[in-house]
Amino acid sequence: MAYMDILPDPTRKILPSGKEDTVGTTGSAGPGFVSVKLSSNMPSTLSRTNGGRVVLRSLATHSWNIDITYNQLTRAEFEPVNAFLMARQGLLLPFYVILPQYELPRNSTFAAVAASTPPVVTNSVSSGSTKFLVTLSSGAGNPSPGDIFNVVDTNNSNHVKTYMVTRCETNSDFDASSTQPTTGQRILHITPPLVYSVASASTLKFAAPMFRVVPRGEVQEYSLGVNNIYQFNLNLEEALP
Repeated sequence: MAYMDILPDPTRKILPSGKEDTVGTTGSAGPGFVSVKLSSNMPSTLSRTNGGRVVLRSLATHSWNIDITYNQLTRAEFEPVNAFLMARQGLLLPFYVILPQYELPRNSTFAAVAASTPPVVTNSVSSGSTKFLVTLSSGAGNPSPGDIFNVVDTNNSNHVKTYMVTRCETNSDFDASSTQPTTGQRILHITPPLVYSVASASTLKFAAPMFRVVPRGEVQEYSLGVNNIYQFNLNLEEALP
């Protein structure tokens, strides 16, 4: 078993060896988040002609920023997270974060099925695409706008970008200008556009999707009060390989 590369939280415990406690009996749990701020950053520029026309263009690829606030912590609660972060050597070793609000898709029926039988990309999709066709298991329900996911493409292990569903077209509710999906298919609209092309038969991971991140800054610090209580926050930004 490899060393744990997911930020410890109440669900994911870490052993003294640095490995994940998959049994969940002896490892140290990370503290829960008191608040989470998720920012979507899509740099673009706007220029206006003398005639009043607006010209827009993208300047750089999209990225997510995550700010995590913790409650006041005892040392036993603080150290599993602090030691994990110190082992990442500042910005040198990116890690993953699972946000509690996205742990499961909003639709409970879809969540139950997608955990064991995730949606499959029906046809290959080009990079830059903002919609594509997926095939679901019978009775899987629908992903909901606002759900996030990762692409699992065996042809590209570097495709670790995190995406959000913005629309979901079905057999009975679809854009008339597009091809009607079958009852077992969905057209997913996403943001941001695909960073890489995606091969057919790739799957979408909606169960506990992850953000690949590094700290937003090189200094890691905490405050310790006279009551031996630690105060600690995390400011993270997405880091693609």
